[in-house]
Amino acid sequence: MTIAIRLVDSDEDYSAWRQVRMAVVPNERVDSVESLRAQSGPQLQFLRADVDGVLAGSGVVGKSDMAGFGAVSARVLPDWRRRGVGTAILRDLAGRAASLGFAVVGSNVDDPGSVKFAERFGFREVDRQIEQDRQIGDEPAPRIRDGVEIARASDRPGLWRAVYEVVGAQAFQDMALDAPLEISLEQWEREWITDPDAVFIALADGEVIGCAGLLPDPDVPDRAENALTAVRRDWRRRGVAAALKRLTLTWAADHGLREVYTWTQRGNDDMRALNTYLGYITRTESLTMRAGLPLADPS
Repeated sequence: MTIAIRLVDSDEDYSAWRQVRMAVVPNERVDSVESLRAQSGPQLQFLRADVDGVLAGSGVVGKSDMAGFGAVSARVLPDWRRRGVGTAILRDLAGRAASLGFAVVGSNVDDPGSVKFAERFGFREVDRQIEQDRQIGDEPAPRIRDGVEIARASDRPGLWRAVYEVVGAQAFQDMALDAPLEISLEQWEREWITDPDAVFIALADGEVIGCAGLLPDPDVPDRAENALTAVRRDWRRRGVAAALKRLTLTWAADHGLREVYTWTQRGNDDMRALNTYLGYITRTESLTMRAGLPLADPS
């Protein structure tokens, strides 16, 4: 059995990478081929793994959104597990991460088998987050408090950068994480909004005070992921976040969606409570695990 791992290059390769991602993580949206190609480069590398010429798995390595760490993710199609494919992918990713200058790498792990696999190579849990899911029904438009204006990002395209500079910057600092979150303006404009018509921006006296939106799934048209829901510090606990999030549910109903889902970090009790209040239920839990490089030898 020959395991071959190489960088993704062609559209066919990107489609294969997406195929693995969708098979292993079926409940989540996957970026389009065009989006993956736009993100790809020396600092974010996508790989595919073949066994005797047959697609068996995939990998991705690059800078984590968490300051100071690299990020790796190795995925193997079910029929090819327990044959050394995952180990080969992970070791390749670790070598690439080290060449990028990272001493520590992290990965999100969702099931007990993957947790045990990661632990063999020295990964240890550092955080947890939960996935909350909301089925869409009849979703009436919320009441917007006096003095607050809601605009669609599609109607006010110049506002999205202002959201990053004010609301996003504060949200990144205040997230319940064990390390600072680093999101560049380029990432913000490329990855944190995919359909400006599904993103809502709250303003007061002409100033940005909050945002919320959805990231539609290109492969499952009746499903979407919640984008960042955040409110400027001096406007929190005034019902702005709830109104914004209710607007996303109304948009989902108006556009024929059957469900939306969101990930919320451990420690973000306010957002978890708001989601629960709005009818979200917990579906899965994901562990954030990290390991120093070089990885431990499991043998």
